Amino acid sequence: MTEAAIRVRGLEKSYKELHVLRGVDFEVERGSIFALLGSNGAGKTTVVRILSTLLKADAGTATVLGFDVAANPAGVRESISLTGQFAAVDEVLTGRENLILLARLRHLADPGAVADGLLARFSLTEAGGRKTAGYSGGMRRRLDIAMSLIGNPPVIFLDEPTTGLDPQARIEVWQTVKELARNGTTVLLTTQYLDEAEHLADRIAILHKGTIIQNGTLEELKRLLPPAEIEYVEKQPSLEDVFLALVGEPAEETQEQEEKEASR
Repeated sequence: MTEAAIRVRGLEKSYKELHVLRGVDFEVERGSIFALLGSNGAGKTTVVRILSTLLKADAGTATVLGFDVAANPAGVRESISLTGQFAAVDEVLTGRENLILLARLRHLADPGAVADGLLARFSLTEAGGRKTAGYSGGMRRRLDIAMSLIGNPPVIFLDEPTTGLDPQARIEVWQTVKELARNGTTVLLTTQYLDEAEHLADRIAILHKGTIIQNGTLEELKRLLPPAEIEYVEKQPSLEDVFLALVGEPAEETQEQEEKEASR
């Protein structure tokens, strides 16, 4: 069997008296989209920060492409890219200049060609010569993801990638994420949007109060609930029905509590 791209076992993390992760376990197959779904404060961003070597776990193990995040952080960093909740583009520069700058920082040959290729791939060629201050939210996020792909990392973490975007911009980002997986990139996506997980993910793990309470494909999760009869017609449960049944509360669209704790 092919080794999982990401493997997490017994991950624990606390901020003083706040226990954010209480033993998290999951695996992500290579070339798949894995959604970590949870409400505000569930611990999603903390998991991503540990996997990307920005934060040390209190207990447990995690590997990315076989590299242990604690014992070999350099190997992990060479294999991943991280896109946070807000687009990290330089508004003074054009889209093309943002890409060229990062390509130079990564010491890639022919940064201009790298930039032009990514602009074309993300349908930003016409906007490439304009300053990013004038980009729409969807364009800024697509550019942000394009920047994260410089150097062709095999694993990418997308932490709340559509936060604050309008519906059309969200669809643009979804199309981009699907393209990443089609090209063989492993994507770990954190989200509070049920429809986002439903549309994108090959597997969905529901993180609640620091633990994974369910993990499976969309169809596997739907089978956790019996069909409801509406006027003698069976209505199959949605991911929202499953989430509410398991968690007992809707997913919220606010910034996670653990981030606030970590910044104190």
